[in-house]
Amino acid sequence: MSIVAGVSFVRLVPVALLVLAAGCGGGGDKPAAEPAADAAPAAAPAAAPTDGPDPAVMAAGQEGYAICQTCHQADGQGLPGTYPPLSGSEYVSGPAEKVIAIVLHGLNGPITVKGQTYDNVMAPWGALPDDQIAATITYVRNSFGNKASAVTAADVAAVRAATASRTTAWTIAELDAATLR
Repeated sequence: MSIVAGVSFVRLVPVALLVLAAGCGGGGDKPAAEPAADAAPAAAPAAAPTDGPDPAVMAAGQEGYAICQTCHQADGQGLPGTYPPLSGSEYVSGPAEKVIAIVLHGLNGPITVKGQTYDNVMAPWGALPDDQIAATITYVRNSFGNKASAVTAADVAAVRAATASRTTAWTIAELDAATLR
């Protein structure tokens, strides 16, 4: 059992959970108040202009990016000499099919991003559902200073189908030569 400043972590966990539940509105036994029968229906919010991907897709993508940030970092800058940046990456802002293929099957060997060569392995994430992959790639393609088209679950499904026989991670040479749709 770990003790920090005389307080056991075992004792802190239930307290922390109660604080979180209260802060999130959880833990109460009262049902939500019913609206008055004679109350007028609430007006629908005005539609906000959209200059980019659907905000709900971006939010889902940001959640999915938690997997990526271990290597590519929370700010998309990667780790110099080890993991390439996603910010300003030619692969992120280039044809969506390439980044989809990389996410589905992984990448092995050297890749040059923004003039710097990285030689590492990216794990495949093809076990994730198409909508999660699409949202995460859309988030990356529109974050960290990037601006590129959104990716849909149908886009991911098309690349998944076209590369279904693939059993190993891509090299850049293979990816460049592949038919991805």
